[in-house]
Amino acid sequence: MIHQKNINDRDKRHLKIRAKISGNQDRPRLYVFRSSAHIYGALVDDLKGHTLVAASDLEIKKGKKKETQKTKTELAKEVGLLLAKRANEKKIDTVVFDRAGYLYHGRVKALAEGARTGGLKF
Repeated sequence: MIHQKNINDRDKRHLKIRAKISGNQDRPRLYVFRSSAHIYGALVDDLKGHTLVAASDLEIKKGKKKETQKTKTELAKEVGLLLAKRANEKKIDTVVFDRAGYLYHGRVKALAEGARTGGLKF
């Protein structure tokens, strides 16, 4: 008997999305990964297989005191701003957004809005 890997709904959506989009040097792919505790964002050149810029909420939390804790959504927006700032330093202004199968809601949406506020176009 052949056993198939258990694929959940997010994985199915992710595979459909990745079949349609890819990033290159001129317009990299803004990839989002969301765990239950953290959120990460990266700009990826799929042709070369390189990560150009990356940011996460762990970097933001490192510099903050525990007294001024923010919600996960507020941290996601700051991650988007940090990612956009680093992209602007590397002269990247347009990207392709890859939500990685996550619904465009909550922390994923906040990261995207933060990146747009920081100057990225997608």
